[in-house]
Amino acid sequence: MTATMLNVDRLFKRFQGIIASNDITLAVEQGELHAVIGPNGAGKTTLIGQLDGEIAPDSGRILFAGSDITRLPTHRRSLLGLARSFQITSLFPDFSTLENVTLAVQAHDGHSFRFWRDVRRERELREPALAALKRVGLDARADVPCSALSHGEHRQLEIAMALATRPRMLLLDEPMAGLGPEESKRMVAMLRELKREFTILLVEHDMEAVFALADRITVLFEGRVLACGAPEAIRASPEVRRAYLGEQTTAEIGRV
Repeated sequence: MTATMLNVDRLFKRFQGIIASNDITLAVEQGELHAVIGPNGAGKTTLIGQLDGEIAPDSGRILFAGSDITRLPTHRRSLLGLARSFQITSLFPDFSTLENVTLAVQAHDGHSFRFWRDVRRERELREPALAALKRVGLDARADVPCSALSHGEHRQLEIAMALATRPRMLLLDEPMAGLGPEESKRMVAMLRELKREFTILLVEHDMEAVFALADRITVLFEGRVLACGAPEAIRASPEVRRAYLGEQTTAEIGRV
């Protein structure tokens, strides 16, 4: 029997008069890539913020690998093995690609944000950072300044930073955002490889990528779960199509 890695139970979040999460319940099974989709304003960003600890829910529970993490801060969730990449990159442009990932290793291991001169310590930081860069295909760009990377490489780098924390599960917030066709193909291929090893929750607008990768899909609409199921069931759902009326994504759901 497949174990449940992440269990979200009746999350509710209100911002002044707006209900951003309305009784959201979903489960992510160990080893699956579970996509969360929805039109603009559906509550996807609020959901992932609650999962990684940036936003505190008003009510409900979040269980990760059997532990209640609802009130844990972000760094405690990271130590348990929950890692997130962001929709908007948060990198250090003047640092090298490798240095950016090394900072992620330092932060996860509880070190201060400075580079150690001790060779033993530096090796302990560099080796996992280089391994993470290799996983995303950026090992040859390790010494390149972050500012010289393409937008697609920035997205790869952010995932490498998440991988460097030795996660059990990845929360990926729109990794396809702003990518061109070729960059999107490379990202899909990389995520397909990563899903062999990691449980992944993917928040994404790119429907072609979602239907190419997801084992199951949860659809959010106006802060609530509209539908959850296998890609073919979501593709055929009249409710999902109605939720996307007026959005470009409607046509994409029909194509893929």
